[in-house]
Amino acid sequence: MSKPQAEAPYTHGSASKTALLFCNLGTPDAPTAPALRRYLAQFLSDPRVVEIPRIVWGAILHGIILRVRPAKSAAKYAGIWTREGSPLKVWTEKQAKLLQGQLGERGHKISVRYAMRYGQPAIASTLSALRAEGVTRVLVLPAYPQYSGATTASVVDDVARWALKTRHLPELRFVTHYHDEPLYIAALADSVRRHWAAHGRPEKLVMSFHGMPARSLALGDPYHCECLKTGRLLAESLGLSKTEYEITFQSRFGKAKWLEPYTEPTLKKLAADGLRHVAVICPGFSADCLETLEEINLEAREAFLHAGGQRFDYIPCLNDDPAGMRALSALAERHLQGWPTQETTDAGALQRQRERALAQGAKV
Repeated sequence: MSKPQAEAPYTHGSASKTALLFCNLGTPDAPTAPALRRYLAQFLSDPRVVEIPRIVWGAILHGIILRVRPAKSAAKYAGIWTREGSPLKVWTEKQAKLLQGQLGERGHKISVRYAMRYGQPAIASTLSALRAEGVTRVLVLPAYPQYSGATTASVVDDVARWALKTRHLPELRFVTHYHDEPLYIAALADSVRRHWAAHGRPEKLVMSFHGMPARSLALGDPYHCECLKTGRLLAESLGLSKTEYEITFQSRFGKAKWLEPYTEPTLKKLAADGLRHVAVICPGFSADCLETLEEINLEAREAFLHAGGQRFDYIPCLNDDPAGMRALSALAERHLQGWPTQETTDAGALQRQRERALAQGAKV
């Protein structure tokens, strides 16, 4: 284990400070092959993401994948890149700012920062910056609604690695999921209703979640069950019958069996069976990214239309949706309970107020 790093001398009587660290998956720095090679090397080297013996996986990753995949992935990123940069980073940064504002309006004096599990800004460097600012308590809020060892737990791993090198640790709390939070479900349902009001109601709503290897379910990961619960609660909120929606899984990688049913084959079958109009929503993503904007809104759309479908609607992620942000703010506020984050009057002012009240009472 590495030794804790030296820090600035401890100062007695320093005011305690609280921060919220909002963590998302990550993104390359640019839509280029070199940037994707760096990003994928970090992402796919995480043993939480790929559970294959290191010696075997290392040969595959560095001998094949990182030689071929970066250029292909870069082309996909180039298709969704914005003037401000990666959509995921743009939305995550905006969400952090909105969280700061909403929690401030509720009277909480805290710092809200965002960080990426892979890429920049890194979790470790952001935590170090918060400690340098005197932060003594940190609530870590992963952006993932559904828990998975490959996502949520990996964030905890990265925080723990930073902690191993940190001498003066802050108090730490973690939010592990919010897949069935009523405000989150309500925000999703409202976004669907608004889309239907503007674009018409489809014959079927497809809820597409990020895929995971099927063996993760047998190994005790609750992700699959939490996705199904999110889907069921959303359908109930919308008043959908079981024939009016589908829950599917996207983003397969490799030849192993993944959670089923798969999104694109399901859409092709729906079209082949005569379904003309579908709408797709991705309730497992807090912000639009490559997997929603490219894989669903471009690739899945093309697959459905090519198979005979006539209309494909993509319902965006919550992004900066006010109801979605209120759900995140309420979630954070609940997990901040017990920490002195509310604005308070300083002790001197309280004493002066007390003395004035006593003096006025004596005169009476």
